Amino acid sequence: MVSNSEDGLFSCPKQLNEGIWVFPVDKESNSSRSWWLGCAPEPVLIDCPPCNQSNIEILRKLSLGRTPRIVLTNRDGHGRVSDLNETLGWPVLVQEQEAYLLPRIRKLETFSEEYVTASGLRLLWTPGPTPGSCVVYAPDPWNVLFCGSLLIPVKTNHLLALRTRKTFHWTRQQKSLKKLRTWLPPESKPGLASGGGVDSQGGGVLHHWEAWQEL
Repeated sequence: MVSNSEDGLFSCPKQLNEGIWVFPVDKESNSSRSWWLGCAPEPVLIDCPPCNQSNIEILRKLSLGRTPRIVLTNRDGHGRVSDLNETLGWPVLVQEQEAYLLPRIRKLETFSEEYVTASGLRLLWTPGPTPGSCVVYAPDPWNVLFCGSLLIPVKTNHLLALRTRKTFHWTRQQKSLKKLRTWLPPESKPGLASGGGVDSQGGGVLHHWEAWQEL
């Protein structure tokens, strides 16, 4: 399940596994990174990629005529989601704490603590990096945790919860990490797909569960 990638910047979306694509960092979204999961019946785009014509055409091809959902894991991942929503017409799901940031979105849905999508993806509110941060767990056959800004690669095969000048609440982030470990299915040990990190430090790849390092 876990895929490796050679270090170095990439400028086009790339496929890592069956149904899983990763997009380059979006400089308009504080260098956040988005992911595509081609699950059925409702595919998801996790966070907003660079909103250019090339990516829009790729997303249309990946959707195969279906109506995917855009899931936002933190406010840094919003990017130009309003433009993407207007162009593609795809609904957007966000934790309720950050819905006010998206006044132009049509078909906006919110959740509080937890949420399960039509394709069985599970969402958990994990405040700390931002007020409405959340993670997305895709069970088998993927067994991948899309962890947004909660865990960031600092080097190859090494992810940490980072305290930065943009961190909303560090103590709550620590509590979110503890809650996440008990929330995941026992012994699942999912692969980790971060919404941050530069490529030379292991960004844009699926990390093994063991790459999650405690401070």
